Amino acid sequence: MSDFDLAYPRDMVGYGPNPPHPHWPDDANLAVQFVLNYEEGAENCVLDGDPAAESLLSDVVPMDVYPNRNLPIETMYEYGSRAGLWRVLRAFATRDIPLTIFAVARALERNPAAVHELKRMNCEVACHSLRWISYQTVDPRVERQHIDEAVQIITRLIGEPPRGWFTGRVSPQTRELVVEHGGFAYDADSYADDLPYWVKVNGQDHLVVPYTLEANDMKFTSYAGFATGEEFFSYLKDAFDVLYAEGVAGAPKMLSVGLHCRLSGRPARTAALQRFLDYVQSHDKVWMAQRIDIANHWAKVHPPN
Repeated sequence: MSDFDLAYPRDMVGYGPNPPHPHWPDDANLAVQFVLNYEEGAENCVLDGDPAAESLLSDVVPMDVYPNRNLPIETMYEYGSRAGLWRVLRAFATRDIPLTIFAVARALERNPAAVHELKRMNCEVACHSLRWISYQTVDPRVERQHIDEAVQIITRLIGEPPRGWFTGRVSPQTRELVVEHGGFAYDADSYADDLPYWVKVNGQDHLVVPYTLEANDMKFTSYAGFATGEEFFSYLKDAFDVLYAEGVAGAPKMLSVGLHCRLSGRPARTAALQRFLDYVQSHDKVWMAQRIDIANHWAKVHPPN
């Protein structure tokens, strides 16, 4: 291996052809984990001093970027917090399925009723940064401040600090800053595997529980994505079936499903979500868990080498 290869910071091998057996609880064939992103009220908006309105993940594709208020976008986001959130939460509560919330701190701060319900349902509230904006070019000092403030807000609202972190619109230094802050059992800013994995960050062992942008309702907002709820259901079902079969064959994995209040909270899409939840529950030997449960299990059963 050349010196150039040794200096390359990316891991292109991972677990290779023989991933570790996760030994999920009750010898489950598959761990299934659902995330509901709560971002509404923390997106780009000139009311919060941003230079332009939000243009991503709405039902208008593509959306022009405006240097003033974009009321259609604002109201689509408002639908998520006013109506969509409650519809999705009911789908999980009536089935007693655990749920992880990727909560943007500013968004959660603006909806006390949501805070109350997430606590009542015992959802895992992981931190989705201070704002739902791109941190790609944000000064590291500012991003560090945002991480600290976000944790303070979540801790105050929920009553305990978040154990999981997901920025989503990350910068190159996000993971280093998250590890520097400390207190997290995992971060989810990766799409690199079907299982958790350990990384070294400035000499510290740090757990990554990968997330997904494909088994994710955000594809309702892309040209190459889902046009109907049936397409969404079919995609999730295929993902489940393949991974479940791998588990039966002796190599269990993890399936993450990503949801958004303003997207899956629309009635037609909630119908597809409900069908998939029922489909998952129709199978035995499936561990339905919050992400913190998966992180804790992995740290216990597969500690860092």
